[in-house]
Amino acid sequence: MDMHSGTFNPQDFAWQGLTLTSAAAIHIRELVAKQPGMVGVRLGVKQTGCAGFGYVLDSVSEPDKDDLLFEHDGAKLFVPLQAMPFIDGTEVDFVREGLNQIFKFHNPKAQNECGCGESFGV
Repeated sequence: MDMHSGTFNPQDFAWQGLTLTSAAAIHIRELVAKQPGMVGVRLGVKQTGCAGFGYVLDSVSEPDKDDLLFEHDGAKLFVPLQAMPFIDGTEVDFVREGLNQIFKFHNPKAQNECGCGESFGV
């Protein structure tokens, strides 16, 4: 049996990309309008929770050089290249749940989620 080991380089991959719903785009544009200098939001991942990974949203005033840009109706979503293997294909939505309004992530790569919904595994 011939086995090869290699290195995965995210720059060499053709990504499907992320999409924003109209509701998410509207909310991002509202956030940008309220914060001078802000140009969009960055969606990343970090190791956390019982399932492995959690989503991290940050405001962006200047994109990082390795950020990929996904745009919908003028709303800008930046994603670090290193996060793409975990969230490629994700749809970002903004929904009302009871009295709360939150971003929801529909991630086809998430194989499981923890009971509280705060983390996911791939």
